[in-house]
Amino acid sequence: MQELIIWLVIFIVSLFVLIKASDFFTDAAEKIGISLGISPFLVGVTIVSVGTSLPELVSSIIAVYQNSSEIVFGNVLGSNIANIFLIIGTASLISSPLRMQYELINVDLPLFVGSAFLLGLTVLDSNFSINEAIICILGYVVYVLYTISSGKEEQESGTENNSKKSLPLKQIVIVIASSLFVFLGATYTIESVTKISEILNIGKELIALSAVALGTSLPELIVTISAARKGNPEIAVGNVLGSNIFNSLMVMGIPRLTGNLVIPEDVISSGLLVLLAGTILFFFVTQDKQVTRWEGLIFFLFYGWFIGNIFGFV
Repeated sequence: MQELIIWLVIFIVSLFVLIKASDFFTDAAEKIGISLGISPFLVGVTIVSVGTSLPELVSSIIAVYQNSSEIVFGNVLGSNIANIFLIIGTASLISSPLRMQYELINVDLPLFVGSAFLLGLTVLDSNFSINEAIICILGYVVYVLYTISSGKEEQESGTENNSKKSLPLKQIVIVIASSLFVFLGATYTIESVTKISEILNIGKELIALSAVALGTSLPELIVTISAARKGNPEIAVGNVLGSNIFNSLMVMGIPRLTGNLVIPEDVISSGLLVLLAGTILFFFVTQDKQVTRWEGLIFFLFYGWFIGNIFGFV
């Protein structure tokens, strides 16, 4: 009982650090994007999404070195599902409707859908080869190059005043420092949630799909809530899109370069179909460039069913 209380205290403290650091991170990233003439959506897809996905990547690499590589796929799957259903649902309730000006249908949504299906195809045989990992990594490199090139086009087509703005060094320092605290806060949050789950005798694979996945999604959740509250819904949506693409391609690809990945069949059966269904649902919901409060509530229902199904409550 005493050990459980200790880990609960660690969880509360680390979550507080995570929330405050994510708030600073969002503010600084937005200012950097504006100073460079980049749209809020592109800021979300690049700076914010990669920064908030670091816990997934680092925890997955550590899992491989600790001979617990089965956590990697469960972490990616659970995090992506949480991003779609929990985070978009939360953002749509805070900023209803969640409107977007950026043209998603050109590249971002197709790659968002494509990355999910590529992930599904590569693990269907319960094996994720090193060649498949390289393909995933190259796919993300192509996406980043496109994002950078489209950002440059927007900057060149903007006003001359935008091109004259200097690089905000103070905000860059804040991004770097807050990223470190986001990482530390998320790391101890994940560890505390995992320890609490172990004390309560919950299996490792269930922890990966639920507790670890939710823990590594906390940065995305906090950043999304902060962005939505401050009237920046495009950062919220771009954060989810970019994070899911990063998780499917890089968080699966990079750890595979460091060692073999175990792909549990029960995780495939319990989570892969939910991810693909959520990806397709998100694709159709965002065709009108907005997510309403009612659509967000439906996303919540999906996530509630998913968690309930994992633990046999439904």
